[in-house]
Amino acid sequence: MRTATRTDAELFELVNTRLYTAVIGDILDQLGRPTQFLPPQIRPLVPTMRLAGRAMPALVADVHGPQAKPFGLLTEALDQLEPGEVWLAPRTSNLAAMWGEILTATAQSRGAVGAVVDGYHRDTVKVLGQNFPVFSHGNYAQDSSIRTIVHDYRTPVTMGGVRVAPGDLVVGDIDGVLVIPRDVEDEVIERALAKASTENVVRQAIEAGMSATDAFAAYGVL
Repeated sequence: MRTATRTDAELFELVNTRLYTAVIGDILDQLGRPTQFLPPQIRPLVPTMRLAGRAMPALVADVHGPQAKPFGLLTEALDQLEPGEVWLAPRTSNLAAMWGEILTATAQSRGAVGAVVDGYHRDTVKVLGQNFPVFSHGNYAQDSSIRTIVHDYRTPVTMGGVRVAPGDLVVGDIDGVLVIPRDVEDEVIERALAKASTENVVRQAIEAGMSATDAFAAYGVL
């Protein structure tokens, strides 16, 4: 049930300023959604990067050698990004960079708010210079043009066992990236806000001398 009415821009700002993946993940666990974190190898390029936006998944496939259409539907997919969206691409077998400088420039010009790839990025210095949140396994310069193609986009994908549907809420920070399904989004956000506030109270109580045991008994938060 919807408990709050916010625009996406307001929601993303709220998540980026008041919430974090740990508390959101705890709520997802409580709601019986325990497998919403993407693989732990997916990290922000720099620790301060944060991400909140709507999923725009791309289906990526392995190829072996030059293609009649290099990169497949990559450029078409990038050109379809909308404001507030996050590019997501699942892992492939071939080792290659799945994100880079020109993709960053294109996504940013379209109003996208980040990229999450279950693989590598390249052009690190130039990506960082664009101040665009990118989450990946790390930097690796090998080109994807003869190794992977985008086969489809704006379609459900699976990343590390997590089903990601177009429009799902994607949240990322230094502790990882998770996906909030739309059917529980409002409840997750409201309960996460409440838990984050309670955690602040618990910390203050412990810093004032309360034991962890007593604090947990009183507040039910650890």
